[in-house]
Amino acid sequence: MIPQSFIQDLLSRVDIVEVVDRYVKLKRTGANYAACCPFHSEKSPSFTVSPTKQFYHCFGCGAHGTAIGFMMEYGGLGFVDAVKDLAQSVGMQVPEEARSEQAQRRAAEGPDLHGVLLQAAQFYRNQLKEAPQAIEYLKRRGLSGEIAKRFGIGYAPDGWRNLEQVFPDYQSKALTAAGLVKQNDEGKRYDVFRDRIMFPIVDVRGNVIGFGGRVLGDGEPKYLNSPETAVFEKGRELYGLFQGRRAIRDAGCVIVVEGYMDVVALAQAGIEYAVATLGTATTPIHVQKLLRQSDEVVFCFDGDHAGRRAAWRALENSLGHLVDGKQLRFLFLPDGEDPDTFVRAHGKPAFEALLAKAEPLSRFLIEELRSRVDSNAPEGRARLMQQAKPLVKQIAAPMLSLLIRKELAQLVGVTQQELDVQFEIRGPQGAPATAPAKRAPAAAPSILRTVLELLVLEPRLAAIISRGDLAQGTGVPGVDQPELQALDAVLEAVGSGDARINLGEVFRGSAHEAVVFNAEVGALRWQDRSLAAAELEAEFRGAWQQAIDRIRRARIAALLDKSRREELSSEDQAQYRLLQQAVSDTSSK
Repeated sequence: MIPQSFIQDLLSRVDIVEVVDRYVKLKRTGANYAACCPFHSEKSPSFTVSPTKQFYHCFGCGAHGTAIGFMMEYGGLGFVDAVKDLAQSVGMQVPEEARSEQAQRRAAEGPDLHGVLLQAAQFYRNQLKEAPQAIEYLKRRGLSGEIAKRFGIGYAPDGWRNLEQVFPDYQSKALTAAGLVKQNDEGKRYDVFRDRIMFPIVDVRGNVIGFGGRVLGDGEPKYLNSPETAVFEKGRELYGLFQGRRAIRDAGCVIVVEGYMDVVALAQAGIEYAVATLGTATTPIHVQKLLRQSDEVVFCFDGDHAGRRAAWRALENSLGHLVDGKQLRFLFLPDGEDPDTFVRAHGKPAFEALLAKAEPLSRFLIEELRSRVDSNAPEGRARLMQQAKPLVKQIAAPMLSLLIRKELAQLVGVTQQELDVQFEIRGPQGAPATAPAKRAPAAAPSILRTVLELLVLEPRLAAIISRGDLAQGTGVPGVDQPELQALDAVLEAVGSGDARINLGEVFRGSAHEAVVFNAEVGALRWQDRSLAAAELEAEFRGAWQQAIDRIRRARIAALLDKSRREELSSEDQAQYRLLQQAVSDTSSK
């Protein structure tokens, strides 16, 4: 776990404008910067970056976060990797509160494996220039030198100890830890990759973490992958994601294929938004990573039995990560074809025409279940429901779940409510449909929200108020408790009024995250008013006084309501008198 103190120090040194501008061209607009949002398609800019508050917000799609959040959403990084990437950019070393098992493994394995793997990748690339048979093989597969360079493709020469040219200490523990060298039972060492086209596997930060090697001829295995190491875990990585990030953003789509050559051949044809799993089935972590990159994911498989089985496994591992508004689809190629052979034979337009016809996940799910039973017989329909139940219960997207359940109910001849009972779905998902309620009049803006917005804009204002006054509203009907609790937590967080504190990261993943998020958005509007320090303080003092006054009036109302049910205690009566006096004093000012 990374200490919060380090996170705050990092964000005080990193300029979010510089971070975002590396990927999205920003333009100054008053106190802030603006651009067309990188997370959804738009013609006029609604994406705002605040240099003073160090967060971004899109008024179109709602994307919001800090520099860390931007690296996670735009770069597809996990939280820890995003922190490490930013820390590296400003020369900071990320501390570890407790060394994880993975960190201990890395320390025990000696030298930096990333450096070792990078040296090996450079060696393989240089060897390709001296290997006419390998160059001829790549040309026959239709690859240009430009594409080979883009993906860092190389060649591992035939021979048992070629890496000794690069690593004079061939006995180094790091070579075996990196999966480059093996040792036989007699203690003799030899290169893992020999006489193979080499595809470096790169993580989302551009580090070489492993290799895939393909034989030139008909040898076995056709593909040989690096073993899992301290820096390489097959279930987490996707080949081509680093090279294809920009194309994926531009296309709004990512294609998932099964092989290195599929990715490279599609890129050669101008379809640069493809990635591949690394000799393993699609995992839930893959799905999470892909959905951070794009609103549409298309899984592309061979049309044979094995391809459909792999597609079903991908579907199963996706259900728990589905999001309404994002789409997963499945493309099955004609028999005997894979993306590599198809695009070389038929070209980009033909492949994209097939892509446009890919099946939505919902259709693939229902049709696959339907194909397994006799839906004309009650027994078959009952079996269909039995098979669908555990799958549907995993679907994380509420609206998609509802629509799939409606379609299944119609297919098997029951009502949706009857199906929900059988599927043991309760709460909002399983509740019977009711007539829509009349829209209530818009509520007056919350004064607590106003206090929060101003506090987010200028944390030093916290020094002029008391948390004790705020506590009077705890549990009182008529007082927005989530906002009250969030305001109390923010007051505690800002403490001394340090203007550098980044509240978005303080409350990431907490119960107060949504309220603080909304307050940060509101702070942008206050910032646009360009108030002088004295004016801002006056606004804050006025809002705070209104908030406390409303809390007192709510407590008075609660005590009056209590008095109608029972006799007030002497303590309640004293409190009632004090509150009445405080409200009266405020009104007379």
